[in-house]
Amino acid sequence: MEGIVAREETREVVLNYFDGSSRTAIVTDIETPFPDGKLIVSRTDAKGVITHVNQSFVYMSGYSESELIGQPHSILRHPDMPRLAFKDLWETIENGNKWHGYVKNLRKDGGYYWVYATVIPNIRNGELQGYTSVRRKPARKKVENAMAAYVEMLREEQQ
Repeated sequence: MEGIVAREETREVVLNYFDGSSRTAIVTDIETPFPDGKLIVSRTDAKGVITHVNQSFVYMSGYSESELIGQPHSILRHPDMPRLAFKDLWETIENGNKWHGYVKNLRKDGGYYWVYATVIPNIRNGELQGYTSVRRKPARKKVENAMAAYVEMLREEQQ
């Protein structure tokens, strides 16, 4: 019909974080494919506050660099990601170990993108300074496996 513009379905979701804070986010079902040959790199302080991002992070997240720096990395947390996945991430890196996993990230526009993430503690002179995260394009079959596992984990969290 002329003059009518189709709008994407959106929903409002309240995201609750481990620190007790929360925010309302707009979520769509629009996936932004991870570009071939790119890496998303970010660094945070020891509490997970973003201190550095590369251009691929800016592009994929939909935020500007100035909007990302100083924000908790959880700004990207998609509501389809179970809390248990992040609990495992934090327990692993706080113990000084490297973590790997598949993560569905929330874009500023409400869309999402999948990554295969590696998070490494940055230790200098025996003290934790923060974390570096490098994300790359995930294998689609691995994403499908992660989605199925995360649906089950979310179901368990809601019981």
